[in-house]
Amino acid sequence: MNKHLQTEITQLHAEICAGLADPNRIMILYALSQSPRNVTELCNELNMPQPLVSRHLKVLRERGMVTTNRMGTIIEYALADKRIIEALDLLRAIMRDGLTKRAELIEAIP
Repeated sequence: MNKHLQTEITQLHAEICAGLADPNRIMILYALSQSPRNVTELCNELNMPQPLVSRHLKVLRERGMVTTNRMGTIIEYALADKRIIEALDLLRAIMRDGLTKRAELIEAIP
């Protein structure tokens, strides 16, 4: 593969990972996996202030993880790709396995 192309792909990968690097954004993505929502609905469901939710939605939108649909004055947000949740679930499974191994090590201490 061309070195320049490989660098570009790696940069795009890092940007997606950076989009997932905040717990609030992960909670927003899980909420949107249930159904599309507007900012007010997300604020109420996640108990977060509107400016914070809007900022995180902007980051997710810039990285192509959420899409928007304008309905009059209301903008509804939706997951751009359900595989985002599959990836998050896979990471949680890896985390769970790591925690299980650590717990086993702690239990093995005399």
